[in-house]
Amino acid sequence: MPNTEANDRTLEQLFEAERTLRKYHDELVELPQDRLLEIIGRALPAALKEPREEEATIRLVRMAALLGELTGPRAIDALIDILASEHPEARHSAGEQIEALAFDRFREIAEGVERALKRLPVGSAALSELPYLLAEVPEPGVAKLLARFLAHEDPDAVAAAIEAVVEIGDPAAAKLLAPLVDDERTVELGEEGEDPEEVTIGELASEALELLQGDEEEEQAQH
Repeated sequence: MPNTEANDRTLEQLFEAERTLRKYHDELVELPQDRLLEIIGRALPAALKEPREEEATIRLVRMAALLGELTGPRAIDALIDILASEHPEARHSAGEQIEALAFDRFREIAEGVERALKRLPVGSAALSELPYLLAEVPEPGVAKLLARFLAHEDPDAVAAAIEAVVEIGDPAAAKLLAPLVDDERTVELGEEGEDPEEVTIGELASEALELLQGDEEEEQAQH
């Protein structure tokens, strides 16, 4: 027979834990921004190196939520550092914060992305995540940023940018893809749970050009 009272107590404890979390979150957000950034700046490197997956995720997710309420380059760079982590839930949390901020403060995010393109190493998870986030933002400056990714030496970042250009669906972006059709660098693509398929950047660019040209022809036919 199920222990109903014990289950009810557990649910109440869950509610209490959420109230406590919100209380501490609000207390930290009420601190002067520079002070909170100093606190996060001390905690973030250790969290990124934390070997225990669950513990690292807890810390990074909570810091991403705090950083999403701050402004300035230090906060944006820290969010992108979490986006570069090896922990999927933490990356998802940081990505949500970055995307939300991009709708309200696109210039700030754009400058952070430009810094990331210069400071992050090839192979950083953030370089292949940022193009997808940018594709969701209806700002004219997105195409310029994606062009920077298309010219990057990281093939995974280039592949992500190609997919982002297609998602935007702007035929004018075709000129950004044309230089890549002969690129023989390879990347692995595939849905989660499936075996990845190795393709070249050139193949991705050629396919993207066909899709964009098809969209352009369809648009012209409608007019």
